[in-house]
Amino acid sequence: MPDFKRYIRQLILPGFGADAQRKLAEAKVLIVGMGGLGCPALQYLAGAGIGSIGIMDADEVSLSNLHRQVLFDEFDIGQLKVSVAARKITKLNSGIQLIEFPFQLNKENAFAIIEQFDCVVDATDNFSAKYLINDTCVLLKKAWVYGAVSGYEGQVAVMNNIHIPDPVHYRHLFPQQPLRNEFASCEETGVIGVLPGIIGTMQAAEVIKWITGLGKLQNGLLLNYHFLSGSWYEIALTPNPETPVIDESFFNKMNYNMECANEEEEMEDIDITEIDVRQLLKIQEEPGHFILDVRELHEYPSLDFVHARIPMSVLKESLDQLPQQPVYIICHQGIRSVYAAQYIKLHKGVETFSVKGGLTAYFNAVDHE
Repeated sequence: MPDFKRYIRQLILPGFGADAQRKLAEAKVLIVGMGGLGCPALQYLAGAGIGSIGIMDADEVSLSNLHRQVLFDEFDIGQLKVSVAARKITKLNSGIQLIEFPFQLNKENAFAIIEQFDCVVDATDNFSAKYLINDTCVLLKKAWVYGAVSGYEGQVAVMNNIHIPDPVHYRHLFPQQPLRNEFASCEETGVIGVLPGIIGTMQAAEVIKWITGLGKLQNGLLLNYHFLSGSWYEIALTPNPETPVIDESFFNKMNYNMECANEEEEMEDIDITEIDVRQLLKIQEEPGHFILDVRELHEYPSLDFVHARIPMSVLKESLDQLPQQPVYIICHQGIRSVYAAQYIKLHKGVETFSVKGGLTAYFNAVDHE
């Protein structure tokens, strides 16, 4: 029987009642990632009374986590996130079961772990994990709630909703896994602390609706939120005919750690010269140079000293826009630029250079001149 005193505020809601609370108590939910999305999702799912929650993360709490992962505090730095989360959530609701997985989800353990749960909350920050979660859930016929944040924007969607026929899944949206560093991470682009709290809470809301059958799920919809404008908009998702068939053979052939592994390994063998900002400033004064900005188009600010801006996300299709001469590449922090330099050197055959420290170092140098 539900704990009526604990859950009275939701039990008295029209259409909720004891039946919905029992469904939550009987549910098993896995949260992959105890970061900016996973922390709020866990807090609200535990508060709502989900009977069994798996929490998975291999990382330790760091100082840079605290502006958005408010489940943690300064005294938790250096401790395993799942251990800290389990200890604190037990104080919030001792009547639920918490299962700790202090390691990463991978191809070898995904089936054994995910099959124990009714649905999955994707609170990861990398594409490999999202594709692994998706493909495993499709094969096991499990629903999962997608979440992502970057900068000032976030997304939520219910994927592989088994409650409806022909559900949409992640590969209908993005059929192929991008190459490593093709898109910027939050470490490079930044993220406003409150944003993952909003998106993670929305993920928890979709899980509660999916379990109880209440309200309208984001079936076949990608819900987008823009922090600066405070606006929400929806994108309709439909099955993509180019989506690969996900079966056991497909899963076994996939390398979820690194799609196109042979090419990646080949690029890793390519040595790239990194130049510092002062060298870049001297190069700008000389003729015959070509400076390339590989940030995404929404990344601020625009630069007046570059000759082209070709985002990493379209670099593969845009090599013909580059000249047959040395290319100097800049991004936000000098991470994507190294990868871009390797890719261009491999496929274009020109000499490439990466600007060490990227725009962060560039503006620091300019400000101190």
